[in-house]
Amino acid sequence: MEDILNIVGNFGFPIAVSIYLLVRIEGKLNDLTSSITELARAIAILEVKGDGK
Repeated sequence: MEDILNIVGNFGFPIAVSIYLLVRIEGKLNDLTSSITELARAIAILEVKGDGK
């Protein structure tokens, strides 16, 4: 029984922290992807407007 508690104590905290960080980073990556897509659209619109000179 002590071995199981020792394993959970040694590996449980790093696993919990890793899962927390992965979940946080996933949301930020989704926001970053949206921003990059929006920037690409804005650049495309500026290029089209610039061709009409």
